Amino acid sequence: LFRSVGADPLMTYRLFFDIGGTGSKADAVAIWVAQFIGKEIRALNYYESVGQPLATHLGWMRENEYLPKRSTVYLPHDGATNDKVYDVSYESAIKAAGYDVVVIPNQGKGAAKSRIESGRRYFPSIWFNQETTQGGLDALGWYHEKKDDARSIGLGPDHDWSSNGADSFGLMCVCAENIFTELKGDWSKKIKYSNQGYV
Repeated sequence: LFRSVGADPLMTYRLFFDIGGTGSKADAVAIWVAQFIGKEIRALNYYESVGQPLATHLGWMRENEYLPKRSTVYLPHDGATNDKVYDVSYESAIKAAGYDVVVIPNQGKGAAKSRIESGRRYFPSIWFNQETTQGGLDALGWYHEKKDDARSIGLGPDHDWSSNGADSFGLMCVCAENIFTELKGDWSKKIKYSNQGYV
């Protein structure tokens, strides 16, 4: 499902994050940008950056016109955790920049499996703008299970360069069920998440 996919200027941009850090050995920040239109998910853009401050990511969002009041940011559960030095979280900092933010609750020990299964379920409904999402597609293609070859058992997803892009993609797919269910065809309706308010 790869083609040239354009944005609908009247629809909300939805940005799904996987959170990294600012150190040279920190995990990458990965963002999938999508619009939900009809029964389709249109994956419009993919962003990844290593070791950069949040201001860099916000700058990229603004440069690409994913602006406050037109965009909603979805964060994994650790998006609400405050930095130990600056006493600020991704959630609070992105809200301070004017964006609507939804933090997805911790899904527990089965979170990785849930993301993978959701990804498999929604993949046929996703149209990718290949020119701007190739980096994310490369990550999805490489994402794989870590194995103990000596015992021939799986150890869950391997945490390597591909896992950040795959995790943010999985977050998008986990959220898709709520978005499609709660919108019920009325694309102007606000989505209400339990204990999260409206976005």
